Amino acid sequence: MARKSGSSGEKTRAMVEEAATRLIARHGFAAVSMRQIAREVGVQAGALYLYTPDKQSLLKDIMRGHLQHLLESWAAQAPDPDLPAAARLERFVRFHIDYHILRAEKVFISYMELRNLDCDNFAEIERLRRSYEHILEEILISGAAEGVFHHTDTRLTTLAMIAMMTGVSTWYRDDGRLPPDAITTRYVDMAFRLAGGEPLAEAAE
Repeated sequence: MARKSGSSGEKTRAMVEEAATRLIARHGFAAVSMRQIAREVGVQAGALYLYTPDKQSLLKDIMRGHLQHLLESWAAQAPDPDLPAAARLERFVRFHIDYHILRAEKVFISYMELRNLDCDNFAEIERLRRSYEHILEEILISGAAEGVFHHTDTRLTTLAMIAMMTGVSTWYRDDGRLPPDAITTRYVDMAFRLAGGEPLAEAAE
């Protein structure tokens, strides 16, 4: 069934995704029913199918929207590719932490619910994830060529760095010990160490 179009339909569609995101992040994909999502939105269960074919499609759309917005947000503020790799790595780490720290629910779903995607949907989401990972890989490769990073496995370093940075969203709290800026600065330092380079503070001395 086609999705309902128009401003009202788009608004309800957004509400459906927001409700599904909250419920799946809280209870897990398998435990959440379409009826629960409909109740959260305030519509009849049957009306939900005006906005999504099924729960599987809804999960994929949540992940795809998150990753597409992530890529678009990076593209809007990506540094000049001719800048030194160290400057680009710092920019990437700061962007990644700032972006993910505010989106705990969608980040959790995008990583923990991959196992619930069917093969075709998984392949689509994996392509988007790989596009984002490639950005960091290219920075690390450039840094190695410049002689500022010294890592033996670019792919492994990329995955380790992204996992380390993304993990912030699982424990960060607004009333925590460190403010976001301090957390980001410390993660920049850890990322440089993981890349096999000198932390920026040391490099500047």
